Amino acid sequence: LHLSAVKLAELHSDLKIQEKDELSWKKLKAEGLDEDGEKEAKLRRNLNVIMTKYGMNGKKDSQLVDTNYIKDGTESDTLDDPRLEKLWSKAKTSGKFSDEELDKLWREFKHHKEKIHEYNILLETVSRTEDIHKNVINPSEENLVKEEILHNKHRELKEKLRSINQGFERLRKVSHQGYDATSEFEEPRVIDLWDMAKSANFTEKELESFREELKHFEAKIEKHHHYQKQLEISHQKLKHVEGTGDKDHLNRNKEKYAMLQEKTKELGYKVKKHLQDLSSRISQGLQHNEL
Repeated sequence: LHLSAVKLAELHSDLKIQEKDELSWKKLKAEGLDEDGEKEAKLRRNLNVIMTKYGMNGKKDSQLVDTNYIKDGTESDTLDDPRLEKLWSKAKTSGKFSDEELDKLWREFKHHKEKIHEYNILLETVSRTEDIHKNVINPSEENLVKEEILHNKHRELKEKLRSINQGFERLRKVSHQGYDATSEFEEPRVIDLWDMAKSANFTEKELESFREELKHFEAKIEKHHHYQKQLEISHQKLKHVEGTGDKDHLNRNKEKYAMLQEKTKELGYKVKKHLQDLSSRISQGLQHNEL
């Protein structure tokens, strides 16, 4: 796959979560709790996202992101959207951002690209499901269940589209005005969650509690970013030492690399699991708004 050390650690974390979710689903299925197949469909969709994200779907140049931060101050991936490309180009040449802020802004752009990609995968899934549903001649109880599944998927599409629109407006604003020094959160995923939480059916007390949890979550993400960068540096050092023939030095670097790799995997898993839990809570709050 020619993945970087950081991307391999990320792939491990994503597959670990997928495996855990599939084991939970098997247990539910054995108990007859996924009769409509909605949870199974979601698992397949998640696996499709993972395979596309890491270039394992058989399509050339399908990886979403090759690195987790800017190398040597330049991006290593395209944004696949003329509007995003234009905003990024303006931001880079505006002089309003330090190198560190450009790094942070590039992560926001890449995160937005991933959201669009996931939305398109879900849209394709819904379209296929609708085509199958239209070809059914005799309505039945099973088809009523499928209609409910379609309704849930359309609601999920609506939530994702709202998040994409909010995200684009934020990118447009930041690209033109620079970062606000009083901004509450910096991590793209946390900003998304906070914007959605403010639209959900939470009381003031629940919202304040959620805000505090997001602060802890952001700290966890920053720690993960730190280990990702250390892992990438360690990987570069290891490749350099391999060419020197110094076995003791090589063994020490291998040990450090293995430690950093394991820690990065562990933190990646915790971050993504926490993100799943937070997203689920917000989704429930948004669904309650529609009732």
